[in-house]
Amino acid sequence: MVVPVLLLGGCGLKSGSPMVDDVSPGSVGQGEPLKGATLTVTSKNFSENIILGQMTGLVFKAAGAEVLDRTNLPGSISAREAIINGDADAQWDYTGTGWITFLGHADPIVDPKKQYEAVRDEDKGNGVIWLPPAPLDNTYALAISKKNNAKYKLETLSDVAALAKKDPGAVTICVENEFASRDDGLPGMEKKYGMKIPAGNIQKMDAGIIYTQVSESTSCLLGEVYTTDGRIKAMNLDLLEDDKHFFPNYNASAVVHEATFEKYPVIAELLDPLARKLTTEVAQTLNAKVDVDGEDPHEVAKEWLVEEGFIEEE
Repeated sequence: MVVPVLLLGGCGLKSGSPMVDDVSPGSVGQGEPLKGATLTVTSKNFSENIILGQMTGLVFKAAGAEVLDRTNLPGSISAREAIINGDADAQWDYTGTGWITFLGHADPIVDPKKQYEAVRDEDKGNGVIWLPPAPLDNTYALAISKKNNAKYKLETLSDVAALAKKDPGAVTICVENEFASRDDGLPGMEKKYGMKIPAGNIQKMDAGIIYTQVSESTSCLLGEVYTTDGRIKAMNLDLLEDDKHFFPNYNASAVVHEATFEKYPVIAELLDPLARKLTTEVAQTLNAKVDVDGEDPHEVAKEWLVEEGFIEEE
């Protein structure tokens, strides 16, 4: 059993559990460049972000560091503040979240590379270093069951707009409360695509229920989903293409406290190979192991790192 600890250090109060895995370098971490370092990893409190946080900790551990696991913090702001304050050294965040939620910009940048560069450059002023992003794009999407789509043959959000115009009663949609009111959610999507979904056709519910409702019921033809969610494949859903590029890019990037990065710039070299391999499809598969199969995020992260040859388990 791992016992939670409290450590007082130069960065302030840190709570979490030490990673005790017996891992060694594979293709990353050769020569243990982090030997002697004590690093804290954090994450938000949803499966994908926890998995990414565990990957980071395991790579740091294989590279010789002592690692404190402070993943699974509630909400985006808690993990963000831990990085800014130096209570944590590294986490994974998303370019769209950085640009819109943290930096306060209303309009996303359509080109994912330019979106990343804009976030990277502006957030450096807050003492936050954004490393190059993964192809993994955890953005919003609408989904429909393959069973229902056999009738409607929808492929894009423009197809949804056409259906809403032709047969308004057919387009029923299940969304989270937040998505129903956000400018980068349902209202903005309707405006961008020139569609109007009747208020009576919109049902608001918790995110987890949406997948089941779209898959199994007749009350929701469409549902708000996240593109990397493992339940998309598991529940036989079709993702509809955002053909007008309305939804922001939410590419995952490793984020590091500036003072930590200045002391250990090798962190970029350690995490870049992971970022290159982390696609939306890979994330769907890993997330399904946790959210569908009930596996432990730490073990899912370690298994993938070992399979890819990044680290070795002793």
